[in-house]
Amino acid sequence: MSDWFLQQEHGVRFEWGPTGAQQIAQDAACLVVVDVLSFTTSVTVAVEAGTQVFPYAWRDETATAFAQNKMAALAVGRRAATSTSPWSLSPAALRQAPFTPRLVLPSPNGSAIAAAAGDSTVVAGCLRNATAVGRWLARHDYGTAGRPVVVIAAGERWPDGSLRPALEDLLGAGAIIAELESRGVGPLSPEAATARACFVQTADVVSAVAACSSGNELARSGFADDVAIATELNASAVVPVLSDGAFNHSADGTGSPPNL
Repeated sequence: MSDWFLQQEHGVRFEWGPTGAQQIAQDAACLVVVDVLSFTTSVTVAVEAGTQVFPYAWRDETATAFAQNKMAALAVGRRAATSTSPWSLSPAALRQAPFTPRLVLPSPNGSAIAAAAGDSTVVAGCLRNATAVGRWLARHDYGTAGRPVVVIAAGERWPDGSLRPALEDLLGAGAIIAELESRGVGPLSPEAATARACFVQTADVVSAVAACSSGNELARSGFADDVAIATELNASAVVPVLSDGAFNHSADGTGSPPNL
Protein backbone atom coordinates (compact mmCIF):
# COMPACT_ATOMS: atom_id res chain seq x y z
CA MET A 1 0.00 0.00 0.00
CA SER A 2 1.23 3.52 -0.79
CA ASP A 3 2.72 5.42 2.12
CA TRP A 4 0.38 8.37 1.67
CA PHE A 5 -2.46 6.35 3.19
CA LEU A 6 -0.50 5.86 6.43
CA GLN A 7 -0.81 9.46 7.69
CA GLN A 8 2.91 9.26 8.43
CA GLU A 9 3.54 12.97 8.95
CA HIS A 10 1.24 13.03 11.97
CA GLY A 11 1.64 11.87 15.55
CA VAL A 12 -2.08 11.20 16.08
CA ARG A 13 -3.85 9.21 13.36
CA PHE A 14 -7.33 7.79 12.83
CA GLU A 15 -8.69 4.91 10.77
CA TRP A 16 -11.60 2.48 10.55
CA GLY A 17 -12.00 -1.25 11.15
CA PRO A 18 -9.78 -4.33 11.19
CA THR A 19 -8.51 -3.77 7.64
CA GLY A 20 -7.64 -0.16 8.38
CA ALA A 21 -5.83 -1.28 11.51
CA GLN A 22 -3.81 -3.86 9.60
CA GLN A 23 -2.68 -1.23 7.11
CA ILE A 24 -2.06 1.85 9.21
CA ALA A 25 -0.83 0.25 12.44
CA GLN A 26 2.31 -1.15 10.84
CA ASP A 27 4.51 1.74 12.01
CA ALA A 28 2.50 2.88 15.04
CA ALA A 29 3.93 2.85 18.57
CA CYS A 30 0.46 2.50 20.07
CA LEU A 31 -2.96 1.45 18.79
CA VAL A 32 -6.16 2.45 20.59
CA VAL A 33 -9.13 0.18 19.84
CA VAL A 34 -12.53 1.89 20.11
CA ASP A 35 -15.59 -0.39 19.97
CA VAL A 36 -18.17 1.42 22.08
CA LEU A 37 -21.07 -1.02 21.52
CA SER A 38 -19.72 -3.03 23.04
CA PHE A 39 -16.26 -4.70 23.07
CA THR A 40 -14.08 -1.97 24.61
CA THR A 41 -16.88 -0.81 26.93
CA SER A 42 -17.14 -4.41 28.16
CA VAL A 43 -13.38 -4.55 28.62
CA THR A 44 -13.45 -1.49 30.89
CA VAL A 45 -16.27 -2.95 32.98
CA ALA A 46 -14.47 -6.27 33.40
CA VAL A 47 -11.05 -4.77 34.09
CA GLU A 48 -12.60 -2.43 36.68
CA ALA A 49 -13.63 -5.56 38.57
CA GLY A 50 -10.09 -6.93 38.43
CA THR A 51 -10.66 -9.39 35.57
CA GLN A 52 -8.03 -10.12 32.92
CA VAL A 53 -9.70 -10.01 29.51
CA PHE A 54 -8.38 -12.12 26.64
CA PRO A 55 -9.65 -10.88 23.26
CA TYR A 56 -10.58 -13.54 20.74
CA ALA A 57 -11.92 -13.04 17.23
CA TRP A 58 -14.36 -15.94 16.93
CA ARG A 59 -17.17 -17.33 19.07
CA ASP A 60 -16.98 -20.99 18.02
CA GLU A 61 -15.43 -24.26 19.18
CA THR A 62 -11.96 -22.74 18.88
CA ALA A 63 -12.95 -20.09 21.44
CA THR A 64 -13.92 -22.84 23.88
CA ALA A 65 -10.54 -24.50 23.45
CA PHE A 66 -8.77 -21.16 23.79
CA ALA A 67 -10.61 -20.39 27.04
CA GLN A 68 -9.77 -23.81 28.43
CA ASN A 69 -6.11 -23.26 27.55
CA LYS A 70 -6.15 -19.93 29.40
CA MET A 71 -8.09 -21.40 32.33
CA ALA A 72 -10.62 -18.63 31.74
CA ALA A 73 -14.37 -18.23 31.61
CA LEU A 74 -15.79 -17.81 28.10
CA ALA A 75 -18.19 -14.99 27.29
CA VAL A 76 -21.18 -16.05 25.20
CA GLY A 77 -23.54 -14.08 22.97
CA ARG A 78 -25.86 -11.59 24.64
CA ARG A 79 -28.91 -13.78 24.16
CA ALA A 80 -27.07 -16.97 25.14
CA ALA A 81 -26.19 -15.88 28.67
CA THR A 82 -27.55 -18.19 31.39
CA SER A 83 -27.13 -18.67 35.12
CA THR A 84 -24.29 -21.10 34.42
CA SER A 85 -22.72 -18.97 31.65
CA PRO A 86 -23.50 -15.41 32.79
CA TRP A 87 -20.62 -13.65 31.03
CA SER A 88 -21.28 -12.07 27.65
CA LEU A 89 -20.37 -9.11 25.45
CA SER A 90 -23.06 -7.16 27.33
CA PRO A 91 -21.53 -4.63 29.77
CA ALA A 92 -24.68 -4.81 31.90
CA ALA A 93 -24.43 -8.61 32.12
CA LEU A 94 -20.75 -8.38 33.07
CA ARG A 95 -21.60 -6.01 35.92
CA GLN A 96 -24.10 -8.50 37.30
CA ALA A 97 -22.12 -11.69 36.68
CA PRO A 98 -20.04 -13.35 39.39
CA PHE A 99 -16.40 -12.32 39.53
CA THR A 100 -14.03 -14.31 37.34
CA PRO A 101 -10.29 -13.64 37.36
CA ARG A 102 -9.86 -14.46 33.65
CA LEU A 103 -12.32 -13.99 30.81
CA VAL A 104 -12.15 -14.72 27.08
CA LEU A 105 -14.23 -12.09 25.27
CA PRO A 106 -14.86 -12.97 21.60
CA SER A 107 -15.48 -10.06 19.25
CA PRO A 108 -15.01 -10.11 15.47
CA ASN A 109 -14.25 -6.38 15.31
CA GLY A 110 -12.54 -5.22 18.50
CA SER A 111 -10.54 -8.41 19.00
CA ALA A 112 -9.47 -8.54 15.36
CA ILE A 113 -8.17 -4.98 15.60
CA ALA A 114 -6.20 -5.78 18.75
CA ALA A 115 -4.66 -8.76 16.95
CA ALA A 116 -3.59 -6.52 14.05
CA ALA A 117 -1.34 -4.37 16.21
CA GLY A 118 1.75 -6.56 15.99
CA ASP A 119 4.39 -5.23 18.37
CA SER A 120 2.53 -1.99 19.07
CA THR A 121 1.11 -1.23 22.51
CA VAL A 122 -2.67 -1.81 22.46
CA VAL A 123 -5.14 0.14 24.61
CA ALA A 124 -8.91 -0.35 24.91
CA GLY A 125 -10.67 3.01 24.70
CA CYS A 126 -14.31 4.08 24.75
CA LEU A 127 -16.52 6.92 25.90
CA ARG A 128 -16.32 5.69 29.51
CA ASN A 129 -12.53 6.16 29.77
CA ALA A 130 -11.68 8.64 27.01
CA THR A 131 -10.08 11.21 29.31
CA ALA A 132 -8.09 8.57 31.22
CA VAL A 133 -6.81 7.05 27.98
CA GLY A 134 -5.82 10.44 26.57
CA ARG A 135 -3.93 11.32 29.75
CA TRP A 136 -2.17 7.96 29.80
CA LEU A 137 -1.09 8.28 26.17
CA ALA A 138 0.21 11.81 26.72
CA ARG A 139 2.10 10.78 29.85
CA HIS A 140 3.84 8.02 27.89
CA ASP A 141 4.72 10.39 25.04
CA TYR A 142 2.52 8.63 22.52
CA GLY A 143 1.25 10.83 19.73
CA THR A 144 4.51 12.41 18.67
CA ALA A 145 6.03 12.02 15.21
CA GLY A 146 8.50 9.51 16.66
CA ARG A 147 5.90 7.58 18.70
CA PRO A 148 2.67 7.82 16.69
CA VAL A 149 -0.65 6.66 18.10
CA VAL A 150 -3.38 5.30 15.83
CA VAL A 151 -6.97 5.47 17.08
CA ILE A 152 -9.10 2.83 15.35
CA ALA A 153 -12.88 3.09 15.29
CA ALA A 154 -14.02 -0.54 15.04
CA GLY A 155 -17.30 0.03 13.22
CA GLU A 156 -19.88 -2.69 12.61
CA ARG A 157 -20.67 -5.07 9.74
CA TRP A 158 -23.28 -5.02 7.02
CA PRO A 159 -24.87 -8.40 6.20
CA ASP A 160 -22.37 -8.91 3.36
CA GLY A 161 -19.46 -8.53 5.81
CA SER A 162 -18.37 -5.09 4.65
CA LEU A 163 -17.57 -2.36 7.15
CA ARG A 164 -20.42 -0.21 8.45
CA PRO A 165 -18.95 2.97 9.98
CA ALA A 166 -20.61 3.41 13.37
CA LEU A 167 -21.36 6.81 14.91
CA GLU A 168 -20.67 5.63 18.46
CA ASP A 169 -17.14 4.56 17.56
CA LEU A 170 -16.46 7.81 15.69
CA LEU A 171 -17.50 9.76 18.79
CA GLY A 172 -15.49 7.54 21.13
CA ALA A 173 -12.39 7.95 18.98
CA GLY A 174 -13.02 11.68 18.73
CA ALA A 175 -13.28 11.99 22.51
CA ILE A 176 -9.84 10.40 22.98
CA ILE A 177 -8.31 12.50 20.21
CA ALA A 178 -9.84 15.65 21.74
CA GLU A 179 -8.15 14.86 25.05
CA LEU A 180 -4.83 14.33 23.28
CA GLU A 181 -5.18 17.62 21.40
CA SER A 182 -6.01 19.47 24.63
CA ARG A 183 -2.68 18.28 26.02
CA GLY A 184 -0.70 19.53 23.04
CA VAL A 185 -0.15 16.05 21.59
CA GLY A 186 0.17 15.85 17.83
CA PRO A 187 0.09 16.96 15.15
CA LEU A 188 -3.29 15.45 14.32
CA SER A 189 -3.82 14.01 10.87
CA PRO A 190 -6.80 15.50 8.98
CA GLU A 191 -8.63 12.24 9.63
CA ALA A 192 -7.96 12.49 13.37
CA ALA A 193 -8.85 16.18 13.46
CA THR A 194 -12.18 15.45 11.79
CA ALA A 195 -13.00 12.70 14.31
CA ARG A 196 -12.17 15.15 17.10
CA ALA A 197 -14.43 17.80 15.55
CA CYS A 198 -17.32 15.35 15.32
CA PHE A 199 -17.09 14.71 19.06
CA VAL A 200 -16.57 18.34 20.06
CA GLN A 201 -19.39 19.61 17.85
CA THR A 202 -21.91 17.00 19.01
CA ALA A 203 -24.02 18.85 21.56
CA ASP A 204 -25.40 15.76 23.31
CA VAL A 205 -23.20 12.71 22.84
CA VAL A 206 -25.31 10.52 25.11
CA SER A 207 -28.50 11.19 23.15
CA ALA A 208 -26.69 10.80 19.83
CA VAL A 209 -25.41 7.33 20.71
CA ALA A 210 -28.78 6.27 22.14
CA ALA A 211 -30.58 7.40 18.99
CA CYS A 212 -28.08 6.14 16.39
CA SER A 213 -28.50 2.90 14.47
CA SER A 214 -26.42 0.77 16.83
CA GLY A 215 -28.02 2.23 19.94
CA ASN A 216 -31.49 1.68 18.53
CA GLU A 217 -30.67 -1.89 17.61
CA LEU A 218 -29.57 -2.75 21.13
CA ALA A 219 -32.37 -0.89 22.88
CA ARG A 220 -35.07 -2.50 20.74
CA SER A 221 -33.48 -5.90 21.34
CA GLY A 222 -33.79 -5.48 25.11
CA PHE A 223 -30.27 -4.23 25.85
CA ALA A 224 -30.87 -0.55 26.58
CA ASP A 225 -28.77 -0.92 29.75
CA ASP A 226 -25.74 -1.65 27.56
CA VAL A 227 -26.21 1.66 25.78
CA ALA A 228 -26.60 3.46 29.10
CA ILE A 229 -23.33 2.02 30.40
CA ALA A 230 -21.52 2.76 27.14
CA THR A 231 -22.49 6.43 27.42
CA GLU A 232 -21.24 6.94 30.98
CA LEU A 233 -18.90 9.67 29.77
CA ASN A 234 -15.52 9.54 31.53
CA ALA A 235 -16.96 7.49 34.39
CA SER A 236 -13.94 5.17 34.37
CA ALA A 237 -10.33 5.89 35.25
CA VAL A 238 -9.24 2.43 34.09
CA VAL A 239 -6.80 2.18 31.17
CA PRO A 240 -6.85 -1.43 29.85
CA VAL A 241 -3.53 -2.27 28.18
CA LEU A 242 -2.89 -5.53 26.31
CA SER A 243 -0.07 -7.51 27.92
CA ASP A 244 0.74 -11.19 27.39
CA GLY A 245 -2.45 -11.58 25.40
CA ALA A 246 -4.83 -10.05 27.95
CA PHE A 247 -6.15 -6.61 28.79
CA ASN A 248 -5.12 -5.56 32.29
CA HIS A 249 -5.34 -2.26 34.11
CA SER A 250 -2.18 -0.28 33.41
CA ALA A 251 0.05 -0.35 36.47
CA ASP A 252 0.58 3.40 36.21
CA GLY A 253 -2.80 4.32 34.75
CA THR A 254 -4.97 7.06 36.19
CA GLY A 255 -6.87 5.65 39.14
CA SER A 256 -7.19 2.02 40.19
CA PRO A 257 -9.75 -0.70 39.64
CA PRO A 258 -12.11 -0.72 42.63
CA ASN A 259 -11.55 -4.39 43.49
CA LEU A 260 -7.76 -4.46 43.33
